[in-house]
Amino acid sequence: MTQATEAPSLSPQAPRKTRGKKRIFGIISLVLLVLLLGAGGVGWWMYSSLDNNISSVDLDQAIGDNRPPKVVENAQNVLILGSDSRAGANGELDHGDVSGARSDTAMLVHIPEGRSRATAVSIPRDTLISRPECKDKDGATVPAANRVMFNSVYSVAGPACVVKTVEQLSGIRVDHFVEVDFAGFKDLVDALGGVTVTLDKPMSGAKGGLKLDAGTHRLNGTESLKFVRTRYGYGDGSDLGRIGLQQKFMLAMLAEIKKQDALGNPARLYKLADSGTKSLTTDSQLASLTALADFAQSMKGVDPATMETIMLPVAYDKVDHNRVIVAQPQAGQLWDALRADQKIPASAKDSPAKG
Repeated sequence: MTQATEAPSLSPQAPRKTRGKKRIFGIISLVLLVLLLGAGGVGWWMYSSLDNNISSVDLDQAIGDNRPPKVVENAQNVLILGSDSRAGANGELDHGDVSGARSDTAMLVHIPEGRSRATAVSIPRDTLISRPECKDKDGATVPAANRVMFNSVYSVAGPACVVKTVEQLSGIRVDHFVEVDFAGFKDLVDALGGVTVTLDKPMSGAKGGLKLDAGTHRLNGTESLKFVRTRYGYGDGSDLGRIGLQQKFMLAMLAEIKKQDALGNPARLYKLADSGTKSLTTDSQLASLTALADFAQSMKGVDPATMETIMLPVAYDKVDHNRVIVAQPQAGQLWDALRADQKIPASAKDSPAKG
């Protein structure tokens, strides 16, 4: 049984070696492409040559037929992954001692029927889960395993196995997945011209993090990476607490995208599209600008101001207090509501381990 090692602890009392945290990259990049490639209607065709930038995975072939049924036909569930490979440009951005690649980003984004709002559920990276039997990228069988960290699934068996694991965990059919790499996130922020965030208390810059006073700041790509990776220098220093900081950044970036008229600036639009597609891996159904634009058109009514961000309810593991397990009945109530496209009850948002 393969498991990630030396992952950061979830409680501030048990510090471990810091690594890059990129839970937020995927959702920002997906919505960026949705708003910029799709909303213009007439502009996306000019960049059809960018299709070759997008990598893809055939989920149906990789996972097979043993998947949850689709319950609400017109609702959509998109799994957002963020790759933390240190290869190539990624290695220049973060020199952490990490072998291979992992996906610390994990957000299941539910877009209800009507497509006027969205809910993003963050899955903590250190959640102990049961991994199903999967096929890796070479077609070899990876056996099922119990009590493995969620973020180890990607490194052991690849993104299709992460999709299968989330489907087993939630009972929700994942319609699409989008993966964005570390370097791509930086380029997207810089292509946008930065993102403005507001802090209600200072960020200390502990352990190589970003140092900011309380108040409003305009962050470039490199600063944004440090912002979403910050753990020890803000709040209670926990891994769970960082999720709230990352969600704050997500909403700030979505507001920035909505505010800018990038579609009226072809040079900026091309730069954004080029940066976005180079950093993307998607399921095969989304692996073209045409498919992304069509999907985008269906999501034009989603307003960042109405997006709900939730952390999957978890509790500290009784054997290893640096890890968490899925909390019941809260998690079951959350998944049931999303599966049926219903309002999420307040009790389903109450995580015993709060960070």
